[in-house]
Amino acid sequence: MKRALPLALLFALAACGSQQAGEPVERMAIGPNGGGKALPTGKDKASNAPSPTPTESVASACKQVTFDGAKLTDCIADPAKNRIALVLGPRDGAPYRGFAQLAAKRSTDAPPVLFAMNAGMFDGEGKPIGYYVQGGDRLKELNRNDGPGNFHMQPNGVFYGGKGDWHIRTSNDFYHSVADRPDFGTQSGPMLLIRGKLHPEITEDGPSRTVRNGVGIDPQGRAHFVISDEAISFGKLARYYRDVVKAQEALYLDGGVSALWDPATGRMDSRGPLGPIVVVSEK
Repeated sequence: MKRALPLALLFALAACGSQQAGEPVERMAIGPNGGGKALPTGKDKASNAPSPTPTESVASACKQVTFDGAKLTDCIADPAKNRIALVLGPRDGAPYRGFAQLAAKRSTDAPPVLFAMNAGMFDGEGKPIGYYVQGGDRLKELNRNDGPGNFHMQPNGVFYGGKGDWHIRTSNDFYHSVADRPDFGTQSGPMLLIRGKLHPEITEDGPSRTVRNGVGIDPQGRAHFVISDEAISFGKLARYYRDVVKAQEALYLDGGVSALWDPATGRMDSRGPLGPIVVVSEK
Protein backbone atom coordinates (compact mmCIF):
# COMPACT_ATOMS: atom_id res chain seq x y z
CA MET A 1 0.00 0.00 0.00
CA LYS A 2 1.30 3.43 -0.87
CA ARG A 3 2.15 5.78 1.98
CA ALA A 4 0.31 9.12 1.81
CA LEU A 5 2.11 12.44 1.72
CA PRO A 6 2.01 14.54 4.91
CA LEU A 7 -0.92 16.97 5.09
CA ALA A 8 1.32 20.04 4.98
CA LEU A 9 2.97 18.83 1.77
CA LEU A 10 -0.42 18.14 0.17
CA PHE A 11 -1.46 21.75 0.81
CA ALA A 12 1.81 22.97 -0.66
CA LEU A 13 1.21 20.93 -3.79
CA ALA A 14 -2.33 22.31 -4.03
CA ALA A 15 -0.97 25.84 -3.95
CA CYS A 16 1.31 25.19 -6.91
CA GLY A 17 -1.39 23.44 -8.92
CA SER A 18 -0.01 19.88 -8.73
CA GLN A 19 -2.65 18.58 -6.33
CA GLN A 20 -6.36 18.51 -7.03
CA ALA A 21 -7.84 21.39 -5.08
CA GLY A 22 -10.41 20.69 -2.44
CA GLU A 23 -9.17 17.31 -1.28
CA PRO A 24 -6.42 18.02 1.22
CA VAL A 25 -6.33 14.59 2.82
CA GLU A 26 -7.86 12.15 0.36
CA ARG A 27 -6.99 11.14 -3.18
CA MET A 28 -9.00 8.85 -5.35
CA ALA A 29 -8.18 6.55 -8.25
CA ILE A 30 -10.95 5.10 -10.42
CA GLY A 31 -10.44 1.40 -10.90
CA PRO A 32 -11.32 -0.68 -13.95
CA ASN A 33 -14.64 -1.74 -12.39
CA GLY A 34 -15.66 1.87 -11.88
CA GLY A 35 -15.23 1.83 -8.13
CA GLY A 36 -13.23 4.46 -6.28
CA LYS A 37 -10.17 3.80 -4.15
CA ALA A 38 -8.77 6.47 -1.85
CA LEU A 39 -5.08 6.41 -1.13
CA PRO A 40 -4.41 6.00 2.62
CA THR A 41 -3.60 9.09 4.61
CA GLY A 42 -3.18 7.66 8.10
CA LYS A 43 -5.60 7.68 11.03
CA ASP A 44 -8.06 10.55 11.30
CA LYS A 45 -7.35 12.61 14.39
CA ALA A 46 -9.64 14.95 16.28
CA SER A 47 -8.31 18.17 17.75
CA ASN A 48 -6.68 18.08 21.16
CA ALA A 49 -8.30 21.42 21.99
CA PRO A 50 -10.74 21.39 24.93
CA SER A 51 -14.34 20.63 24.00
CA PRO A 52 -16.69 23.63 24.12
CA THR A 53 -19.31 23.77 26.83
CA PRO A 54 -22.64 22.31 25.67
CA THR A 55 -25.40 24.83 25.01
CA GLU A 56 -28.14 23.38 27.19
CA SER A 57 -30.78 25.86 26.01
CA VAL A 58 -30.56 24.52 22.45
CA ALA A 59 -31.82 21.02 21.70
CA SER A 60 -29.59 18.97 19.43
CA ALA A 61 -30.76 18.50 15.86
CA CYS A 62 -28.33 15.60 15.50
CA LYS A 63 -28.84 11.96 16.36
CA GLN A 64 -26.38 9.08 16.43
CA VAL A 65 -27.41 6.05 14.39
CA THR A 66 -25.95 2.71 13.36
CA PHE A 67 -26.23 1.61 9.75
CA ASP A 68 -24.82 -1.61 8.36
CA GLY A 69 -22.53 -1.86 11.39
CA ALA A 70 -21.18 1.70 11.09
CA LYS A 71 -21.77 4.61 13.46
CA LEU A 72 -23.09 7.79 11.85
CA THR A 73 -24.46 11.12 13.06
CA ASP A 74 -27.50 12.45 11.18
CA CYS A 75 -28.24 16.16 11.63
CA ILE A 76 -31.59 17.30 10.26
CA ALA A 77 -32.53 20.77 9.05
CA ASP A 78 -36.27 21.38 8.65
CA PRO A 79 -37.21 24.12 6.14
CA ALA A 80 -40.29 24.98 8.20
CA LYS A 81 -38.19 25.77 11.26
CA ASN A 82 -34.59 26.27 10.25
CA ARG A 83 -32.41 28.50 8.15
CA ILE A 84 -29.40 27.35 6.14
CA ALA A 85 -26.50 29.67 5.44
CA LEU A 86 -23.08 29.13 3.91
CA VAL A 87 -20.11 30.80 5.55
CA LEU A 88 -16.55 31.07 4.29
CA GLY A 89 -14.99 33.83 6.37
CA PRO A 90 -15.51 37.43 7.44
CA ARG A 91 -16.37 39.78 4.61
CA ASP A 92 -13.23 40.54 2.56
CA GLY A 93 -11.24 38.27 4.87
CA ALA A 94 -9.54 34.89 4.63
CA PRO A 95 -11.61 31.74 5.25
CA TYR A 96 -12.15 30.80 8.87
CA ARG A 97 -10.72 27.27 8.31
CA GLY A 98 -12.52 25.88 11.37
CA PHE A 99 -15.48 26.07 13.74
CA ALA A 100 -13.54 27.66 16.59
CA GLN A 101 -12.65 30.64 14.40
CA LEU A 102 -16.26 30.89 13.21
CA ALA A 103 -17.61 30.78 16.77
CA ALA A 104 -15.16 33.46 17.92
CA LYS A 105 -16.22 35.86 15.15
CA ARG A 106 -19.94 35.13 15.10
CA SER A 107 -22.05 38.15 15.98
CA THR A 108 -23.60 38.14 19.44
CA ASP A 109 -27.01 39.01 17.97
CA ALA A 110 -26.88 36.15 15.43
CA PRO A 111 -29.35 33.29 16.01
CA PRO A 112 -27.92 30.33 17.95
CA VAL A 113 -26.18 27.72 15.82
CA LEU A 114 -28.06 24.41 15.82
CA PHE A 115 -25.19 22.70 14.05
CA ALA A 116 -22.53 23.36 11.43
CA MET A 117 -20.62 21.11 9.05
CA ASN A 118 -18.00 21.38 6.32
CA ALA A 119 -19.82 22.12 3.07
CA GLY A 120 -17.83 21.38 -0.06
CA MET A 121 -14.35 21.05 -1.48
CA PHE A 122 -11.73 23.76 -1.50
CA ASP A 123 -8.22 24.75 -2.52
CA GLY A 124 -5.12 25.15 -0.39
CA GLU A 125 -6.33 28.53 0.89
CA GLY A 126 -9.72 27.18 1.91
CA LYS A 127 -11.58 28.78 -1.00
CA PRO A 128 -14.25 26.78 -2.87
CA ILE A 129 -13.22 25.13 -6.13
CA GLY A 130 -16.78 24.91 -7.39
CA TYR A 131 -19.97 26.97 -7.52
CA TYR A 132 -20.43 28.92 -4.32
CA VAL A 133 -23.13 31.42 -3.32
CA GLN A 134 -23.22 33.01 0.13
CA GLY A 135 -26.00 35.37 1.17
CA GLY A 136 -27.07 35.75 -2.46
CA ASP A 137 -23.56 36.73 -3.61
CA ARG A 138 -21.89 34.40 -6.08
CA LEU A 139 -18.25 34.07 -5.11
CA LYS A 140 -17.38 31.23 -7.52
CA GLU A 141 -18.92 30.19 -10.83
CA LEU A 142 -20.05 26.66 -11.65
CA ASN A 143 -17.07 24.39 -12.32
CA ARG A 144 -17.80 22.04 -15.23
CA ASN A 145 -14.19 21.17 -15.98
CA ASP A 146 -12.82 17.65 -16.14
CA GLY A 147 -10.07 16.63 -13.76
CA PRO A 148 -8.87 14.08 -11.20
CA GLY A 149 -10.15 13.45 -7.70
CA ASN A 150 -13.52 13.13 -6.01
CA PHE A 151 -14.81 16.55 -7.04
CA HIS A 152 -14.48 15.68 -10.75
CA MET A 153 -16.00 12.20 -10.41
CA GLN A 154 -18.87 12.97 -12.78
CA PRO A 155 -21.62 13.63 -12.23
CA ASN A 156 -20.91 15.96 -9.35
CA GLY A 157 -23.59 18.28 -8.02
CA VAL A 158 -24.87 21.42 -6.33
CA PHE A 159 -26.73 21.80 -3.04
CA TYR A 160 -28.65 25.07 -3.12
CA GLY A 161 -31.77 26.89 -2.05
CA GLY A 162 -33.45 29.79 -0.34
CA LYS A 163 -36.01 30.32 2.36
CA GLY A 164 -37.58 26.93 3.04
CA ASP A 165 -36.80 25.51 -0.40
CA TRP A 166 -33.69 23.33 -0.69
CA HIS A 167 -32.50 21.18 -3.58
CA ILE A 168 -29.71 18.99 -4.93
CA ARG A 169 -29.06 18.66 -8.67
CA THR A 170 -26.25 17.33 -10.79
CA SER A 171 -24.06 20.19 -11.99
CA ASN A 172 -25.19 19.75 -15.60
CA ASP A 173 -28.85 19.73 -14.56
CA PHE A 174 -28.24 22.83 -12.44
CA TYR A 175 -26.54 24.59 -15.37
CA HIS A 176 -29.47 23.92 -17.72
CA SER A 177 -32.37 24.26 -15.25
CA VAL A 178 -31.62 26.95 -12.66
CA ALA A 179 -31.83 30.51 -13.94
CA ASP A 180 -32.25 32.49 -10.72
CA ARG A 181 -29.41 32.81 -8.26
CA PRO A 182 -30.20 31.01 -4.98
CA ASP A 183 -29.62 32.42 -1.51
CA PHE A 184 -26.95 29.77 -0.97
CA GLY A 185 -25.23 27.18 -3.12
CA THR A 186 -22.23 24.89 -2.92
CA GLN A 187 -20.82 22.52 -5.52
CA SER A 188 -19.09 19.30 -4.54
CA GLY A 189 -18.74 15.77 -5.75
CA PRO A 190 -19.40 13.13 -6.53
CA MET A 191 -23.16 12.80 -6.33
CA LEU A 192 -23.99 9.92 -4.00
CA LEU A 193 -27.52 9.32 -5.27
CA ILE A 194 -29.10 10.29 -8.58
CA ARG A 195 -32.85 9.67 -8.86
CA GLY A 196 -32.63 7.24 -5.99
CA LYS A 197 -29.78 5.17 -7.46
CA LEU A 198 -26.13 5.05 -6.48
CA HIS A 199 -23.68 7.07 -8.55
CA PRO A 200 -22.61 4.78 -11.46
CA GLU A 201 -18.99 4.70 -10.24
CA ILE A 202 -19.78 4.00 -6.58
CA THR A 203 -20.03 0.38 -5.50
CA GLU A 204 -22.20 -0.90 -2.63
CA ASP A 205 -19.24 -1.00 -0.23
CA GLY A 206 -15.95 -0.29 -1.99
CA PRO A 207 -12.42 -0.47 -0.53
CA SER A 208 -11.97 3.27 0.13
CA ARG A 209 -12.35 4.06 3.84
CA THR A 210 -12.31 7.43 5.59
CA VAL A 211 -14.57 9.66 7.69
CA ARG A 212 -17.07 11.13 5.22
CA ASN A 213 -20.02 13.49 5.14
CA GLY A 214 -22.76 14.46 2.73
CA VAL A 215 -26.17 16.03 2.35
CA GLY A 216 -29.45 14.62 1.07
CA ILE A 217 -33.10 15.73 0.96
CA ASP A 218 -35.78 13.44 2.39
CA PRO A 219 -39.35 13.16 1.03
CA GLN A 220 -40.51 15.86 3.51
CA GLY A 221 -38.00 18.34 2.07
CA ARG A 222 -35.69 18.19 5.10
CA ALA A 223 -31.94 18.27 4.60
CA HIS A 224 -29.99 15.47 6.26
CA PHE A 225 -26.35 16.34 6.91
CA VAL A 226 -24.75 13.01 7.73
CA ILE A 227 -21.20 12.46 8.99
CA SER A 228 -19.66 9.10 9.73
CA ASP A 229 -18.16 8.62 13.18
CA GLU A 230 -15.72 6.08 11.77
CA ALA A 231 -14.06 5.38 8.44
CA ILE A 232 -16.59 4.13 5.88
CA SER A 233 -16.93 3.67 2.12
CA PHE A 234 -18.69 5.92 -0.38
CA GLY A 235 -21.23 3.17 -0.94
CA LYS A 236 -22.21 2.81 2.70
CA LEU A 237 -22.89 6.55 3.02
CA ALA A 238 -24.84 6.51 -0.25
CA ARG A 239 -26.90 3.52 0.87
CA TYR A 240 -27.79 5.25 4.13
CA TYR A 241 -29.28 8.09 2.12
CA ARG A 242 -31.09 5.64 -0.16
CA ASP A 243 -32.35 3.13 2.40
CA VAL A 244 -32.89 5.23 5.55
CA VAL A 245 -33.31 8.87 4.50
CA LYS A 246 -35.21 7.78 1.35
CA ALA A 247 -33.53 10.57 -0.59
CA GLN A 248 -33.67 10.77 -4.36
CA GLU A 249 -30.55 12.94 -4.60
CA ALA A 250 -27.61 13.10 -2.20
CA LEU A 251 -24.27 14.86 -2.54
CA TYR A 252 -20.86 13.99 -1.12
CA LEU A 253 -19.33 16.95 0.70
CA ASP A 254 -15.85 15.66 1.63
CA GLY A 255 -13.80 13.02 3.41
CA GLY A 256 -10.94 12.96 5.87
CA VAL A 257 -11.49 16.54 7.00
CA SER A 258 -15.22 16.00 7.57
CA ALA A 259 -16.29 17.74 10.77
CA LEU A 260 -19.37 18.59 12.83
CA TRP A 261 -20.08 21.34 15.34
CA ASP A 262 -23.05 20.47 17.54
CA PRO A 263 -23.30 23.15 20.29
CA ALA A 264 -26.02 21.26 22.16
CA THR A 265 -23.65 18.39 22.95
CA GLY A 266 -20.41 20.35 23.01
CA ARG A 267 -19.04 18.51 19.99
CA MET A 268 -16.64 20.51 17.84
CA ASP A 269 -14.59 18.35 15.46
CA SER A 270 -11.29 19.47 13.96
CA ARG A 271 -9.55 16.97 11.68
CA GLY A 272 -7.96 19.58 9.44
CA PRO A 273 -8.45 23.07 7.99
CA LEU A 274 -11.88 23.58 6.40
CA GLY A 275 -13.21 25.66 3.55
CA PRO A 276 -16.93 26.44 3.11
CA ILE A 277 -19.07 25.80 6.19
CA VAL A 278 -22.83 25.25 6.31
CA VAL A 279 -24.51 26.76 9.38
CA VAL A 280 -28.01 25.74 10.42
CA SER A 281 -29.94 27.96 12.83
CA GLU A 282 -33.51 28.63 13.92
CA LYS A 283 -35.53 30.97 11.71
